[in-house]
Amino acid sequence: MAPVDDLMEHLSVEPHPLLDLRAFITDFPRTLAEMNSDTELIQLLSLGADAPMQSSDEFRLAVRDLLRHGGFKPTGRNKPASEYLIKAANGGLRSTINLAVDACNAVSLHSGLPISVVDAERARKPFRVEVAPPESEYVFNNAGQVIRLDGLLCLFDADGPCGNAVKDSQRTKTGPETCRTLSLIWGTTALPNRAAETEAWYHSLLKACDAVVRSVWP
Repeated sequence: MAPVDDLMEHLSVEPHPLLDLRAFITDFPRTLAEMNSDTELIQLLSLGADAPMQSSDEFRLAVRDLLRHGGFKPTGRNKPASEYLIKAANGGLRSTINLAVDACNAVSLHSGLPISVVDAERARKPFRVEVAPPESEYVFNNAGQVIRLDGLLCLFDADGPCGNAVKDSQRTKTGPETCRTLSLIWGTTALPNRAAETEAWYHSLLKACDAVVRSVWP
């Protein structure tokens, strides 16, 4: 397992006029297969949950503007993950995946900001965040479905794009053996302090599960 500081030193971000990115590494005390989301966390997967944050149309539009800046069209099947979660919650879905993903989904649902969470051991440093060039794509699920990434802000590792605010790559998704993750909160300067507040709440949920959290940037 790579040292935390080593991973934190290998994430660069290309200049972007709207991006307010927050990134952090989480070390879980056991593999995700050995940990379960508690009742409180699962309840947060509902829109009616008692959460310290609440999404709104203002946040939805600001996030879409962020993703649209590079030429990507964040609509239809390519809408931000935070919007998909609201739709799923409205449909009464409250499915648990694993502790890392459940915490990510709960925070994204209520904050209104899309969040990526990747297995920090399956991905390979160095990491960078930039707008994907033309003809970029990756598989995003077990069925082999592909998302075109042209113009979309993405997380890249040594092998190519692996995460974004719409759908993360199947290649670096968390699984039963995951014990270290890299999370990215895709905030926007149009919503001052929202990304920082979202990160603080996200950290508190993970620390309540005895995970150790380290921000990439203080």
